[in-house]
Amino acid sequence: MNAKLKKILIEKINNSDWWHVPPCDPEAYKKRGKFLASTFRQAEFYGRPHDVPDRVFINNPIFGFSEKAILKKLFPSEYRMLYSTLLKETKNWYQHRINIDARMCQKAKQLGYDAIALIGSNGKKYLEKNKKPNSIELNVLYS
Repeated sequence: MNAKLKKILIEKINNSDWWHVPPCDPEAYKKRGKFLASTFRQAEFYGRPHDVPDRVFINNPIFGFSEKAILKKLFPSEYRMLYSTLLKETKNWYQHRINIDARMCQKAKQLGYDAIALIGSNGKKYLEKNKKPNSIELNVLYS
């Protein structure tokens, strides 16, 4: 079933428009990949998205219906610690967040993935019906 969902997900990602908010750090793409949102409104959470959506082509994403699930796939022995630190509000929270994003990007690339897709919790129902989930956060990884 997971292979079938992955195939549907890849098709939906590759045939959709994606909204992107440029990062402040020009080196961010190399460090953490390129983050995209499935709607303009979702992207606005991070700042002002480009006026024109992006298109992507991926063929091997790692995906999950929660961040914890993705961390577990990438870091089986330390996912609990990584996830719990994301939940803590500290004054360096943003720096910690982007450090974990960088680690996730590097590990996913090492494992042969070209993207990380975080799908909303009800997304599995949509994929099972061959529909695009309402909420997908996509991180396209760069070499």
